[in-house]
Amino acid sequence: MSFDLSPYVNWSLLLLRFMVGMVFLASGFLHLKAPEERARSIGMSKGFTVFLGAAELLGGAAVIAGVLTQWAAIGLNLVLLGAIYMKVVKWKTGFWGEKSSGWHYDLMFFVMNLVILCTNGGTISLMHGR
Repeated sequence: MSFDLSPYVNWSLLLLRFMVGMVFLASGFLHLKAPEERARSIGMSKGFTVFLGAAELLGGAAVIAGVLTQWAAIGLNLVLLGAIYMKVVKWKTGFWGEKSSGWHYDLMFFVMNLVILCTNGGTISLMHGR
């Protein structure tokens, strides 16, 4: 037995975009709020941390609004690939993590952005039809 939920696909994609966007807005805000402290915690320069925060803020806002959605999803996935690299290669964090979140969290958001990329985030957006 299956259900025809196709009328709700675009609302589901809007909810997905909202959740992804909110996480990146919050993360970007934290990077920009205290860039020196955040730079130390992730082992990057202050300048790169500010760039990362701005990229996360802009990408998160674009994904929520549905403006250049596919490009925003690609950009956020590049950020996530960097985060996964840092966790796996540099910090030797396990999939589930030991003392903090593992890279399963980043991988989950990578896949969520992949869905947004492949569907263009659905039709409920500021740029639909353009």
